[in-house]
Amino acid sequence: MICITVNGKKYYREAGQELGLFLREIQGKNARAGSGKGVVFVCGGHGKCGKCAVKASGCLSPVTDDEVRRLGQDKISAGFRLACRLKAEGDCDILTDLVTGFDSGNVAISGISASFELSPAFKKYGVSVDIGTTTLAAKLFGPDGRELASCGARNPQYLWGADVISRMEAALSGEGANLAGSVRAAVNDMITGLSGEAGIGAGDIDAAVVTGNTVMLCFFCGIDTEPLTHAPFIAPELFGKSYNASELGINVLSPDAEIYIPPCVSAFIGADIVCASLAAGIDKPGDTEILTDIGTNGEMVLRCEKGLFGCSTAAGPAFEGAGISMGMGGTDGAVDRVRIDHEGGFKVHVIGEEKGAKAKGICGSGIVDAVACMLDAETVDETGFMEDGSCAVCEGVELTQNDIRAVQLAKSAIHAGLLTLMKTSGTREKDVARLSIAGGFGNYLDVESAGKIGLIPPGLVSHVRSVGNAALSGALMLLLSKPRRKEATAFARTVNTVELSTDPFFSQAFMENMTFE
Repeated sequence: MICITVNGKKYYREAGQELGLFLREIQGKNARAGSGKGVVFVCGGHGKCGKCAVKASGCLSPVTDDEVRRLGQDKISAGFRLACRLKAEGDCDILTDLVTGFDSGNVAISGISASFELSPAFKKYGVSVDIGTTTLAAKLFGPDGRELASCGARNPQYLWGADVISRMEAALSGEGANLAGSVRAAVNDMITGLSGEAGIGAGDIDAAVVTGNTVMLCFFCGIDTEPLTHAPFIAPELFGKSYNASELGINVLSPDAEIYIPPCVSAFIGADIVCASLAAGIDKPGDTEILTDIGTNGEMVLRCEKGLFGCSTAAGPAFEGAGISMGMGGTDGAVDRVRIDHEGGFKVHVIGEEKGAKAKGICGSGIVDAVACMLDAETVDETGFMEDGSCAVCEGVELTQNDIRAVQLAKSAIHAGLLTLMKTSGTREKDVARLSIAGGFGNYLDVESAGKIGLIPPGLVSHVRSVGNAALSGALMLLLSKPRRKEATAFARTVNTVELSTDPFFSQAFMENMTFE
């Protein structure tokens, strides 16, 4: 047996222990207990993101090529290693507290909401929860429809990867119970915090609505996601049903408290986009409109005369800061705005700079701005090539060639998804009256920059509006107006799913829009 010391605490394991798996194990226990801290495995432990860096010393496996590529020789010389590529061959010390990793940043809680008739699904108090891939958000309400408290948190499942694919892979390897336990613990903590802030007992909350994408809801409900990992990608459950709190491990509520899970459209068009559509009014007849959440899954719905069409495109977490070498969420220290100054250099805004915060990374809106400015400055050409291999955004923050490639993949996925949705429905860009962007990213996105890098088709740029966390707003509509649940189910059943993975037009559009032309 060897001794592995992590932040001063000793653990005993067999020699050859893979430290990535080991840290996941101990951090998974902390996550189930409600702690969201730890080393981040954005890429699921495949050595691609460089976010699981730890400071390590002792008897360790040799440095790998992945570590040199992701960390650089200076950091390796200073004792930093990638946990997912590291084995403990003998006694060793691991420090994770010195590594900031990926911070999900401030959580979007507010969002647009359509009008509805007050008819609560609860008698005393009710809570709505949005389980996002990156973040969680929740609100507490009284029977008069008044908001009593709100909160946001990081989704603790980041320990198993930043995207749903990495997490489903983890579930296949036996981590399903841990994935469910971690998010349930976080929801329990949030409900406890909300009730404490409102001065009530959590047991007085007699109903909840919990929304999210199909995969997140399967994890939350303890449903096997294996059918979602391979063709034909059949969802094991499309929800639109209620559970007792005791069935889902939400033990801070009374055991028989109702938890309603809104309906999903398909395997990758979840209840979150259904709720967002209700909040934005997409479920009602009107002008041609597109609603999209530019996040990890890139879900979108189009309403036109021919009906409702929806799709999901795997954009990845680049626009949430994950998977970018110096990416982070929108919190203090994140560059969120980039402009070219009169001397041709970059002028940035840093979140929290008014209170002394210094730049330590870059968030999604800053990434879009920075790439747009690099194109203007010709630091990056139309193919995405950087002659110098990296570009300083400001002192201490840079974007690398790999970062630019990640942005190209993400923006092309969203752009091609929008084009395919329009082509399938027979919609032209000039027919679209509005492009509503949901989620926190949309709140801060500079539309001109988004158009410049090709994230949004040119004809839609002038029609963009931000609708905030519309998924949470839709969930609260289903909490405060129980009759709207039938409308949500009818809407989900009416959306025509456009399967992008087998669509030749999407494949062609994806390749054509990889460049910045």
